[in-house]
Amino acid sequence: MTTPTLHTGRLRLEPYVPADEDDFVALFQDSRVSRWMGDGPQTEAEDRALFGRVFSKVYAQGLFDVWAVRLGDRLVGHAEIKPSPSPEVDGHEIVYALAPAEWGLGFGTEIARTVTSYGFDTLGLSEVYATVAAENAASLALLGRIGFRHVGDAREDDGRTIRILARPAGGDGTGSGQPR
Repeated sequence: MTTPTLHTGRLRLEPYVPADEDDFVALFQDSRVSRWMGDGPQTEAEDRALFGRVFSKVYAQGLFDVWAVRLGDRLVGHAEIKPSPSPEVDGHEIVYALAPAEWGLGFGTEIARTVTSYGFDTLGLSEVYATVAAENAASLALLGRIGFRHVGDAREDDGRTIRILARPAGGDGTGSGQPR
């Protein structure tokens, strides 16, 4: 499986290249971003190792799709669609992150819509999930606007609540569809 290049109205999602390492690490080292990602902020060495695994494991073994998100030639974010590691989710979930300078411009919506559509149209999924920290109001609102609905909660080892959201195939993505 080769990760394809995807386009939104303004952004290009394409496989990372080795020259992206410093920009990837800078994105993940920004605590405003990393607080919402995975286990939260990591060391620079851990983020560099993660970037290396994108090539040595994810791309090399065709495990799932991971994209660098670009505005022109500038890396402004990160996106994925992958089998969920959460035992409460039986399916694929989307992951996205944007540099804080790009917040509030609608890019997150473009990314989430595009990656979700890719899950339905290319991967043939009947449902796409997202797992979001209960405190991440911006991401919860964004996903609600594009048709994701709250279907449950999970409790992290550190006591945080994670909202589980799902969107079935065939929804219009505007958030106007009825919950299922």
